Amino acid sequence: MDYTREQIRRAMALYAVTDRAWLRPGQRLEDVCAQALDGGATFLQLREKQLDEKSILAEAAVLGALCRQRGVPFVVNDSIELALASGADGVHLGQSDLHGRDVRALLGPGRILGISAGTVEEAIAAEGAGADYIGVGAVFPTGTKLDARPMPHALLRQICGAVSIPAVAIGGINEGNIMSLAGSGVSGVAVVSAIFAADDPAGAAASLRSLAERAVARG
Repeated sequence: MDYTREQIRRAMALYAVTDRAWLRPGQRLEDVCAQALDGGATFLQLREKQLDEKSILAEAAVLGALCRQRGVPFVVNDSIELALASGADGVHLGQSDLHGRDVRALLGPGRILGISAGTVEEAIAAEGAGADYIGVGAVFPTGTKLDARPMPHALLRQICGAVSIPAVAIGGINEGNIMSLAGSGVSGVAVVSAIFAADDPAGAAASLRSLAERAVARG
């Protein structure tokens, strides 16, 4: 389905990013994703750095169906081509994925485009390139990207204030630090291990969403 800008903004509240590295023996990614969605995740990104394209497409078909059943946006990381081939709602791209391409033209007008931004200049450029939202971080130390330096919260506020599209904070976010993002201007939080490493993904998602909505409500 086509999502309006306001629907996308609301969907930023609890943005779950997959990481199969956290799966326990016998766990399936789709089962953990279903639990996260049922617990309160409002957006799902499939991020796979190791699988081949055929495996990613098969996984995207399953996760996309889970999200459609629940009315939750579903995007694929890194590849416009895989996003289109899988029928995902859109794609999330890093700065290295842009390469001077007209990414909005390649993706088409009806799908969600998210772009990572670590500076005010990158955020403004992302909006100009047709992004529907930006991912900003890492806002805290994170094990997902060991080379990422935590972003000062003053810079996070500047980035959020520089664009009219929603910004989702990412990087090391958990129940213990979400509320420190209040007042930054973010529209929500993106989490990885806080859900996928949890003993109870549904319960973790419920708690994280409640905290995220409180933080967003404070501006």
